[in-house]
Amino acid sequence: MHALKENIRALLPERVISLYHFLLAWLGAAICRFPSRDIVVIGVTGTKGKTSVSEMLNAILEQAGYRTALLNSIRIKTAETSETNSIGRSMPGRFFIQRFLDQAVDAGCTAAIIEMTSEGARQHRHRFIELNALIFTNLAPEHIESHGSYEAYANAKFEIGKQLGRSKKRPRIMVANADDKESTRYLTLKVEHALPFSLAEHAPYEADENGGYFTLGDKRIALKQPGVFSLMNGIAAATLARALGISPEIIAPALESVVRIAGRAERIEAGQDFLVVVDYAHTPDSLRALYEAYGKRKKICILGSAGGGRDTWKRPLMGSISEKYCSHVILTNDDPYDEDPQQIVNDIAHGMQKRPEIVLERREAIRRGLALANSGDAVLIIGKGVDPIAGAHGSKVAWNDADVAREELTKLRGALRV
Repeated sequence: MHALKENIRALLPERVISLYHFLLAWLGAAICRFPSRDIVVIGVTGTKGKTSVSEMLNAILEQAGYRTALLNSIRIKTAETSETNSIGRSMPGRFFIQRFLDQAVDAGCTAAIIEMTSEGARQHRHRFIELNALIFTNLAPEHIESHGSYEAYANAKFEIGKQLGRSKKRPRIMVANADDKESTRYLTLKVEHALPFSLAEHAPYEADENGGYFTLGDKRIALKQPGVFSLMNGIAAATLARALGISPEIIAPALESVVRIAGRAERIEAGQDFLVVVDYAHTPDSLRALYEAYGKRKKICILGSAGGGRDTWKRPLMGSISEKYCSHVILTNDDPYDEDPQQIVNDIAHGMQKRPEIVLERREAIRRGLALANSGDAVLIIGKGVDPIAGAHGSKVAWNDADVAREELTKLRGALRV
């Protein structure tokens, strides 16, 4: 069935496919009675940080008394009900988003936060969603082969900004990372409030592997997530919250309460005397930022982060970055899709001066990395987080790096006791 769909797509003109998706988006909204009109809807887009920003913003809105719905790459939440996003897409298609919004309205939710992607925009999944606000986090090269060029990728992402401009909601709020060169066109959208944010404007600030803080007005806002990238995520969420009239006194405890974001710099504690972190990093920039967050610790890095059939340009670069920061690199399977996993890891290895260790079976690779760790080391398990593994012919295998790491740490401790 997957192959049949791909063959049909290859035969149809792009314009016909685009119209098909547009009509589906309209039909889904119409069947659900255009539910986005009846709830505050906030989109979050960008290459990196979407999920973390959406979780941080959700925590702030809940603290402020909103009843929230949340759709991102790790979970689907409606009021008090939350379940894992097992679909394998940050921004699901067909009628899913409209049903999600309809259910949120029926559950009495007053705000919905939706992670929005360029791939979703290509298929018009963002259309017929009346946005109140949009956060733009950043843009880095990604999905280049899928979109055809970086410019096409950037333009697809900006279609989400245009959707905010089309919204009939008032006032409309655009929050964009002024430290990113792509922010200009988001900030020049004709909306009521265009709000830039930058790290320098929130000094003094500080970040390390245990968290950090930034300054909002005259209040210090503490975070439990590591690295400067987490500060930027917190600032993005706080900037929108302030635009909604939420005070720093509410924002501060809300952000400090976000201890764990699944698969995003997630610490795994199972009684070991070394650090274990699971992270979704999948671009060269995010990989470098993750490594730098853990300073001078000896790092054992279990790396996938390169899906099949896409962005082959980044594979050797990610290998080169990993070799620079990590004491030991284990390359493993990630999302091969229809490509040979061995070819993918070979491409990553081409960017490295020394031949890395290759263990294609992901659980075995995690087990191996944990076994190599000594007291005080950091084992970084990179690329999957909580997403299912996408294999050949559209297959998906449920997966959770954090659960696997806990299981293997328990086995390791048992073996050491024996």
